Amino acid sequence: MEKEKILNAACDHFRAIVSEQLDRAEKMKIREVVDFTSLDRVVIGFCGGDGIGPVITHEAMRVLGELLKEKIAAGRVELYPIEGLTIENRLAVGKAIPDDTLAEIKKCHVILKGPTETPYGTGMESANVAMRRELDLYANVRPVKVPGESIDWTFFRENTEGEYVLGSRGFDVPGMLAFDFKVTTDEGTRRIARAAFEYAKKTGKKSVSIVTKANIMKKTDAKFSAICHEVAADYPGITAEDWYIDIMTANLLNKNRRSQFEVFVLPNLYGDIITDEAAEIGGGVGTAGSANIGDRYAMFEAIHGSAPRMIERGHGAYANPTSIMRACVLMLDHIGFTAEARRLSAALDRCTDGDCRVVMTGRPDGATAAEFAEAVMRVM
Repeated sequence: MEKEKILNAACDHFRAIVSEQLDRAEKMKIREVVDFTSLDRVVIGFCGGDGIGPVITHEAMRVLGELLKEKIAAGRVELYPIEGLTIENRLAVGKAIPDDTLAEIKKCHVILKGPTETPYGTGMESANVAMRRELDLYANVRPVKVPGESIDWTFFRENTEGEYVLGSRGFDVPGMLAFDFKVTTDEGTRRIARAAFEYAKKTGKKSVSIVTKANIMKKTDAKFSAICHEVAADYPGITAEDWYIDIMTANLLNKNRRSQFEVFVLPNLYGDIITDEAAEIGGGVGTAGSANIGDRYAMFEAIHGSAPRMIERGHGAYANPTSIMRACVLMLDHIGFTAEARRLSAALDRCTDGDCRVVMTGRPDGATAAEFAEAVMRVM
């Protein structure tokens, strides 16, 4: 009898999940696409987040304020600070993104977001996952470049499906077993694949690597691969090649092979893992930015965490803002401010590895975030 109760509960639970995901798949077929480059006025929201997030976000906002001062004065750009996306506020209301904060976010076209902490043991969803879902930010785009090693990679990670969309919706039989769920939709895969191939076409890249574990995940990952190849047929001249995630992680470390890769498209979990590996190869996770792009909204962020230990030690002021400023470069490109993006990118290069290098250690023996920002503003 106990087993029958468990089976009935599991069936009810799974039925609800499948019903919800069918509805979501239908909604994805209706797309409202905003051309960010054609907007007369762009509202850039700033969410500080947790830990070192407010420190580095504040410095990024200062740099953007200087870089875009003429456009701000002309009314073409508004910098819009948003409070409320803190762990304290989220715990108080019991939501990954409080309703009033989400309403403020939706007033903006693009968001620059500091890292947020996901509280353990509460069952609360990650604020990142919630924001990607609420704004339908389906494409996580991360570039990694190391010119001296001929590395020029761009990763297109599907951002709203896979294990993450149902990460808090598993089924547990206490003392016996637990299940988590993974979902891959046709439309969700098709749109991330098209984003990757469109980028390859626009930038003159010749290959797209489709990274899965389709030999094991024979329903979800096999579907992902098959749909990517369907999309690839619309892009003659661009090679689409399948790779398994395990060997691809090794290939990125292989100095004899890694320069052959250009654009990657991959499901959510694999993308989360391998882009951190790639960022480490490119100089460390503290130096890379990330874009989360949808049809109507876009969010840009540092790829590292909130570093609560730095705050506990009193070292928050020494947090390295490079990653979130690299995210600003991606954001400027996305909204059509290409000249400003190049200026900021060149200034960051000079201040991280060039003639105006600022030494950041995360401790009092290095520069502060504010000092790094001042150096960037001097040379951009």
